[in-house]
Amino acid sequence: MLTSLDYLVLGAYLVGVAVLGIRMSGRQGSAADYFLGGRDLPWWAVCFSVVATETSTLTVIGIPAVAYGGALTFFQLTLGYVLGRGLVAWLFLPRYLSGSMETAYEFLGVRYGPGVRSMASATFLVTRLLADGVRLFATAIPVRVMLLSAGLDVGYPIIILVIAVITTLYTLIGGLRAVVWVDVVQMSLYLGGAIGAILLLLGQVPSGWLADAGQAGKLVWLDGGSGLISWLTTPYVLPTAVIGGAIFSMASHGTDHLIVQRLLACRSLGDSRKALIGSGFMVMAQFAAFLAVGLLLWAYYGGVPVSELGLSRGDEVFPKFIIEGMPPGVSGLLLAGIIAAAMSTLSSSLNALASSTVFDILGYFRGRKGTPKPRTDAEDLRTSRLATLFWGLVFVGFANLFKDQQNPVVELGLAIASFTYGGLLGAFLLGMLNRKTRAFDAGFALLASVVIMTFVIFGLWHSPDGWVFVFRPDAATVAERGLVSMAWPWYTAVGALLTLAIGSLSALRHR
Repeated sequence: MLTSLDYLVLGAYLVGVAVLGIRMSGRQGSAADYFLGGRDLPWWAVCFSVVATETSTLTVIGIPAVAYGGALTFFQLTLGYVLGRGLVAWLFLPRYLSGSMETAYEFLGVRYGPGVRSMASATFLVTRLLADGVRLFATAIPVRVMLLSAGLDVGYPIIILVIAVITTLYTLIGGLRAVVWVDVVQMSLYLGGAIGAILLLLGQVPSGWLADAGQAGKLVWLDGGSGLISWLTTPYVLPTAVIGGAIFSMASHGTDHLIVQRLLACRSLGDSRKALIGSGFMVMAQFAAFLAVGLLLWAYYGGVPVSELGLSRGDEVFPKFIIEGMPPGVSGLLLAGIIAAAMSTLSSSLNALASSTVFDILGYFRGRKGTPKPRTDAEDLRTSRLATLFWGLVFVGFANLFKDQQNPVVELGLAIASFTYGGLLGAFLLGMLNRKTRAFDAGFALLASVVIMTFVIFGLWHSPDGWVFVFRPDAATVAERGLVSMAWPWYTAVGALLTLAIGSLSALRHR
């Protein structure tokens, strides 16, 4: 159980992180300073920030849940992630850093015009709201477990509201520079916490646990699958993880402004490449650490289902151990790291959403008015902070959409992003690879891809009789007919191919 020392450490750390963020924010004289840190951030700090932003609470509590309930095959995704980042570093970054671009979607604006740029930005906004709504909900999970240990049954909606308010206020003041430097501290803390948990668990698991894990199939990390259908329907087999994971990583790190924003803040193209490639190997180390935590937790609790531990979902297993199995003070510090890292990630999302809103969306509507009155840097900075406040309030509603989901939150977050990542990646590739395409071709292809992928994700299933279309079947229908959905790593690949195909066919109309 948590002690007074844990609560003291938790409170002191959160206050300290907020103070650090404000002190590291630096001078902000314009929207560019607020959103890009003056384009003067060191590559290693950006590398840490990229990792902290994309992993956060989903990694800390979600990946141990995956290992606790299954095997280690999730690790195969990291092979694809490193490959995808390498492709982004050499195909996308030179285009982004060739001028003074402020968002990832400015490339589409240069290539196709402001309409396609705004459409891509709006797609990004919706995707981030859904995917980071999951992140915000995931942050509430360890907090609720902590409060239950103290005898306080506080619901997820109240916890989500409090976290969102604190994070929004913090982001409103700090800007990107503060977010990046806080990320450096947070990542060091929660990765160190994972290593500490591994060492502690190794001293407490029963002897012979490794052999028991091997007999139960828990040690399998490389799985080649059993054929084409297996590759298309199982997310963590080698072909799916490498190919699908690489394409997913190309989309998430090449077209998602949440990550691209940090790469634009580096001092040079070489620094951006080092930050991006380095983040791939750091993510590999993180995945290995948290999968090891999940495996050891399985041995520690005797492999019993989470329901027998008094929990409602697998994502609560690691928070339960933090509270009940760690020494006083250490539990509070690790919980503080989890919560603060998640708040830092959420602040990154708020900053990126506000950036895209100001530069892509509001900039588009100002341009439609002809020659609008020039705006001062102070006015742009004020608008940027108002946009941050707006998105913080919207996040509260979206996070509450996921409180009844039973899948591990890390899988849920990755699957949600796949709805639109394919369309965005396809639009960027269309602009790079097909010189005949015009604005209508790219815009129509992006929109059509997102619509088609919605039906594919919700309705395309594989049964013993082959592929069938059943839109959102209930659990009884899935079990009765033996339905298996397409593996989520393929969603981005299919969406990108659809966008390329539709846009290229539409371009045949032109000379």
